[in-house]
Amino acid sequence: MSAEPAPAAAAPPSAEQAPGPEPPAGGEEAAEHRALVLTGFGGYEKVKVQARRGGGPRPGEVSVRVRACGLNFADLMARQGLYDRLPPPPVCPGMECAGTVRAIGDGVGDRQVGDKVMVLARSGLWQEVVNVPAGQTFLMPEGMSFEEAAALLVNYITAYMILFDFGNLRPNQSVLIHMAAGGVGTAAIQLCKTVENVTIFGTASASKHEVLKESGVAHPIDYRTMDYAEEVRKISPKGVDIVLDPLGGSDTSKAFNLLKPMGKLITYGVANLLTGQKKNLMAMAKTWWNQFSINALQLLHHNKAVCGYHLGYMDEEFELVGGVVAKLINLYSQGKIKPKIDSVWPFDQVADAMRQMQEKKNVGKVILVPEAPKEESKKEEN
Repeated sequence: MSAEPAPAAAAPPSAEQAPGPEPPAGGEEAAEHRALVLTGFGGYEKVKVQARRGGGPRPGEVSVRVRACGLNFADLMARQGLYDRLPPPPVCPGMECAGTVRAIGDGVGDRQVGDKVMVLARSGLWQEVVNVPAGQTFLMPEGMSFEEAAALLVNYITAYMILFDFGNLRPNQSVLIHMAAGGVGTAAIQLCKTVENVTIFGTASASKHEVLKESGVAHPIDYRTMDYAEEVRKISPKGVDIVLDPLGGSDTSKAFNLLKPMGKLITYGVANLLTGQKKNLMAMAKTWWNQFSINALQLLHHNKAVCGYHLGYMDEEFELVGGVVAKLINLYSQGKIKPKIDSVWPFDQVADAMRQMQEKKNVGKVILVPEAPKEESKKEEN
């Protein structure tokens, strides 16, 4: 297996440039809006609120007034310079957002001004206004909040494709979910519950175990105080059918060894690289040194599968990803899945939002929302 620093999840890009308003034609003055900008690699302070000017959508694009944005593990890695799908700084991060269509470019026939949409992109969505190809927007289902919409795409697409497309999850099977209280973990638990009699093992700190039990995790395990592999074996001596691995390094080897015959390991991240605010060369070296490696002949003898998943490299797979989104919207409308929001932070408090996630305090999704400058609010009141 390649030792690639894949993050927990990332969204498909559409073009080389990050989405963002283009200067308007004809020399008219561009409207100003606020955006979060990664000014360089490093700690929390490297993401700053800045003013940007931009115009209307180009042909094939829609302009969206953003109401909520999702924070993902990949964004934390991008801040440290560990995520290869982000253009070099200064750059606006953000792979998913939700808002209202405010203008439509030429040639767009399936979107209207006023439509509530969720948006998926490689980067560039942490702004008050974004211009994106219409094909990267999805209509929000009835009754969904902007915060829920900003929490759906990256985590639920990732969890769905891992569990069903790679994992082939079926009734009466068992699944080990790492970081079970996080965005992908929460989504995976809910999706497991749509299949009959699936036994869920989930790793998380002890303070989150009650919430995990309520959500459907049969066996929460405190990875900080016990060996999760030993705990799984105590309950299920043969191991489990599917392991979701966002950790990398030596944990991938442990995951492979925990698989039952015909079991599947899906690795989709290297969270073990993140040990502090800034890039840690020792952690990187240790993770790569311990990275799991196996050849095809060895796999033959084990009767196990190893899969790698990275949503950020689904560059042109619009039909594939769109089909998954349609299934997720259907499950949401049936009440079978519902994004769990941990906390909502204004752009000005992005450092606190990132800290909440990096220190693994969150249960569910961390959301960012634009906050209009006080001067603008006053103008609107007058």
